[in-house]
Amino acid sequence: MGGAAPVRWLVIGVGDITTRRVIPAIQAEPRSVLHGIVTRSPGKGERYGVRIWTDLGEALKDSAIDAVYVASPVFLHAPQTIAALAAGRHVLCEKPVALNYRDACAMVAASREFARTLGIAYYRRMYPKLQRAKELLAQGVIGTPVLAEINCHDWFHDEDGRRGWLLDPAKSGGGPLYDIGSHRIDALNFLFGQPVRVAAQLSAPAHKGVVEDSATLLIEYAVGVRGIVDVRWNSRVSRDEFRIVGTDGAMTLTPLSGPALTYPGCEENLPSHENLHYPCVENFVSAILDGRRLYASGESSIWTDWVTEQAVRAASLPQSAVTMS
Repeated sequence: MGGAAPVRWLVIGVGDITTRRVIPAIQAEPRSVLHGIVTRSPGKGERYGVRIWTDLGEALKDSAIDAVYVASPVFLHAPQTIAALAAGRHVLCEKPVALNYRDACAMVAASREFARTLGIAYYRRMYPKLQRAKELLAQGVIGTPVLAEINCHDWFHDEDGRRGWLLDPAKSGGGPLYDIGSHRIDALNFLFGQPVRVAAQLSAPAHKGVVEDSATLLIEYAVGVRGIVDVRWNSRVSRDEFRIVGTDGAMTLTPLSGPALTYPGCEENLPSHENLHYPCVENFVSAILDGRRLYASGESSIWTDWVTEQAVRAASLPQSAVTMS
């Protein structure tokens, strides 16, 4: 660290992601220290031996805190992020950025106003194979990319009662479009840049709930690529597929969360870090201490919120009244 003080973290939330990935990543990152936790259930945080708060405002009075990891439900991302930034803290926020594009832009504006770093936990941008795919596409290994097809299918209806907030659009924004879909949209944005047009079909044929259980998007990119995203909570056949078609060949990244990357005449094996959040935390700390570029900055990540908002408007689902301004 060259004598630099470590980054002292406050983590908001003690749920599945924070306990399995985020807190272990902070504890493993050599320039980081877990300083405290904000949780509605203090008993959940006692095992970490750090300060525990039930109120974010009280926690932010602690001048020792350098950075905040926001791992709360989506509807809290904007107010908690903006409060932390206004208090002079850097923020790494879970995905998606916010409930809607307006709130996402407000978070970015706050990071600029208070001159603090805002990162989003789109950790798939740091997959070695996704970065390698970006390099190969630039080299023209499949000619000019024209079509990208990406999907994620699974079954979810909060059967175990642990994540019911995902089925409440006022808290989550929507169903698989906001949850697993945001990662896939962001992967396309990472590879192809600015989206310019979105068409979508959203429906709930299996669960008949307030949020959709399936979403299909058609995204046009400024570079000429057409992206197709299909995400589902209504399939008991799990899929995690990604294929890019070019004028001279195709590239396959199926499964997206696996190591395989194939393209004409070659197959590479590029596994991700065993803790998928570790590269994200490490990159964020490097941005704070060393001025390194964030792989998933607030500015670049809000394009996923823009796509999501356009999709909901196009599909005219009832939750649009909740998620749109």
